[in-house]
Amino acid sequence: MRPMLATPGSRVPTGVAWVHEVKWDGMRALVDVRNGTLRVTSRTERQVTVAFPELADLALTFEDMLLDGEIVALLGGIPSFPALAERFHVTGSRRAAALAVTNPVTYMAFDLLRLYGVDLTGRALTDRRATLERLELAGPHWQVPPTFTDGEALRSATREQGLEGIVSKRLSSRYLPGVRSEEWLKFPHRACVSVVIGGWRPETDSRDRLGAVLVGVPQDGGLAYLGRVGSGIAGKAGAALRSDLVPLESASSPFVTEVPREDALGATWVRPVLVCEVQALGLTPQRRLRQPAYRGLRPDLTPDDVDIEELTRA
Repeated sequence: MRPMLATPGSRVPTGVAWVHEVKWDGMRALVDVRNGTLRVTSRTERQVTVAFPELADLALTFEDMLLDGEIVALLGGIPSFPALAERFHVTGSRRAAALAVTNPVTYMAFDLLRLYGVDLTGRALTDRRATLERLELAGPHWQVPPTFTDGEALRSATREQGLEGIVSKRLSSRYLPGVRSEEWLKFPHRACVSVVIGGWRPETDSRDRLGAVLVGVPQDGGLAYLGRVGSGIAGKAGAALRSDLVPLESASSPFVTEVPREDALGATWVRPVLVCEVQALGLTPQRRLRQPAYRGLRPDLTPDDVDIEELTRA
C-alpha cells in the first residue's frame, strides 16, 4: 500500500471541519505489525525495516495494526533531514544497530489504517484518529504527536521553532492509498522539492571531486532541465554522492529541454534514476530553480514520485 498524500495549499483552512498537524521533515513510512512481526515500508513500497532496528519493539505493543507516519531524526528536538539521510542507505543489520545508538530515529504516527484485522481506511479521519489515540502509543522511539484546531497559530509556532510546516486535514476525510488529495493540504515554510539527477559537474580545480549536479523533472520520456545545484555539496556529502553517480554514467544527456552551454560544459551524464531533495526560493521565469541547495538523496522515492505541482508552487 502507498500512503495518502497531501496537496500544496494556498490558504490554511479554518473552522471545525479541519484539524492541523506539524509537518515533519523526515521519511514517510507505513509500519505494519502482524503477530509479533514488524515491517516498515517507504512511500514507494520499498521495505526498509532493517534500517531502523530501534522501531522493532513496536511489534510488541499490539498484535495487529497498520500505522502511517513519519520517521524523523531529531537533533536538539528539531528534525534534521541530513541526519536522517545517513540512515536511508543502510542495508546491513550491524551498521543499522550502530547508527540506532549514535543517530536514533523517532516514528511520528499520525494515522491508523488497520487494527486487529479491521480495515479503517473507509472511516473518517475523526474515527481513525480517536482510535489511534486510544492505543496510547508512547515509546522510546515512537509517539503520536498532537493535533491542533488553530491552523494559523500552529503555522506561526512551527515557523518560530524551525520546523518544516503544517498539514491541514479535513476531519471527514477517508484514507485514499496512493492518492494526492485536497482533503489534506500542506503548508511548508521552506520550498523543499524533490528532483531527479541527470548529470554532474566536477569542481573547477579537480575532476575527481563533485562540484554540482544537474537536475530536472520527468517530461516526455526524459527530464525537463531545472538547473545546476552546487550549494550543499561538499566534503563527505559530495564524495558519497559521486560514488552513487559513477555507476550510472551514460553517453547521452537525459534532458529533453535545453541545458545551457555553461552548465553542460564538462558534465558527466547519468541515467535519471536518483531523486534528491533540494531547497530553493521557487522558480525563475525561465523555469530554473532559484538559489537551490542540495539536502540529500531520497532513496525512498523514484522519479515517478516527483511532484511537478510542488515545483510550480515553489
